[in-house]
Amino acid sequence: MKRAHPVSEESEIQEIEEDFIGESEDLIQNPNFSKLLLSLSQHMDESGLSLTLVKEQAQAWNEVRLRKMAWLRYEILQRIIQELLVDYYVKAQDKNLTSEDKKFHETLEQRLLVTELAQLSGPSQETEMPPLLGFEKADLLELMPPSQDFVWMRDRLRLEVEEQLKRKCFTLLCYHDPSSDTDGETLKAAKVWKLPEVLVGEKQQCLEARSQQKEQLVLLEKKRATYSQALLRCLTLLQRLLQEHRLKTQSELDRINAQYLEVKCSAMILKMRMEEVKVLSDTYSAEKVEVHRLIRDRLEGAIRLQEQDMEKSRLVLKTYEVLGEDFENLVKEYTQLKQATENKRWALQEFSKP
Repeated sequence: MKRAHPVSEESEIQEIEEDFIGESEDLIQNPNFSKLLLSLSQHMDESGLSLTLVKEQAQAWNEVRLRKMAWLRYEILQRIIQELLVDYYVKAQDKNLTSEDKKFHETLEQRLLVTELAQLSGPSQETEMPPLLGFEKADLLELMPPSQDFVWMRDRLRLEVEEQLKRKCFTLLCYHDPSSDTDGETLKAAKVWKLPEVLVGEKQQCLEARSQQKEQLVLLEKKRATYSQALLRCLTLLQRLLQEHRLKTQSELDRINAQYLEVKCSAMILKMRMEEVKVLSDTYSAEKVEVHRLIRDRLEGAIRLQEQDMEKSRLVLKTYEVLGEDFENLVKEYTQLKQATENKRWALQEFSKP
C-alpha cells in the first residue's frame, strides 16, 4: 500500500532514536521507576488491563463473535426466504408458475407465518402477556401444513437456499473481481472458497494503511509546526536585515541618485545648448548674427523705455486713484470744458474766414 504522505526513512529513524534516547535518559534518572514498570508488567498487559480482565475480555469477545455469527446465519436465511417469496409474487403476476412451484411457495409462506405468530403468542419469560388476539399456541399449530408437505418443502427449500446463496456469492465475487465474470462455475466456486481469506487480507491491509496514514498525519503536523517556526525565524532575520542594512544605506543611495540625476540634467541642458548653437551657426553667418544682435539690443532698449514709461504712468494713475470720485468729476468737467473750447475755437475760425 502506498502512503498518503511519504516521509524519508532517515527522518523516521532519527525520530525513533531521539525518542529512545529520551526514554533511556528518563530511566537512568529514575531507576526505581524501571523496577515499578517491571513489576507491573507481570500483572498487566500493554493496554493497562490486568491479566484476569484481559482473559475475561477475550472470552467475552469470543462469545460476542459466536452470537454474531449465529445471528448473521439466521438473518441471511430469513432474507433469502423473503426474496424467494418476492420472486414467487413476481412470477405469479406473470403466470409463469407450475403447480409444484405454487404448492412450494404456499407451504413455505404458511409455515413462516404460523411460526412467527406462534412466537408472538408464546408467553414471555420476563412478563406475562395475554395471548395475541386470544389465540393460544396450540390453536396456531393446528394451522401448520401437513407433515408430508412440510418435509417436501424443507428438502426443496434447502436446494433453493443453496442456489440463491451460490448466485449471491458469484455476484459478490464478480463485484470484487470483474474478470471472474467469464469463468466457469467450478473456478468461481474455488475463488469464492478463498474469497473470505482475500477479504480479510485486504481489510488488514486497509487497517494498516489507515494506521500508517494516522502516523503520517501526526508526523505531518509536527513537520508543519517545525516549518512554521522556521518561517517565523526567517521572517525575523529578514526584518532585522532590512532594519540594519537597507534602511541605513537608503539615505546614502538617495543622495547618490540625486547627484547622478543632477549631473545628468546639466549634461542634457549643455547638449541642448550645443545643438542650438550648432543650428544657429549652420543657419546664419557671422555678419547676420551681429546684425540680429544689434536689432535685438535696440528692441530690448525700446522695450525697457516703454516699460519705464508704463511704470511712470502706473504711478501717476495710482496717485490720481487716491483722490477718489472728486478727481473723476474734475476729469469729466475738464473734458467738457476742453470740448467746449475746441468748439468755440472752431467757430471763431469759421467766422474769421473771408
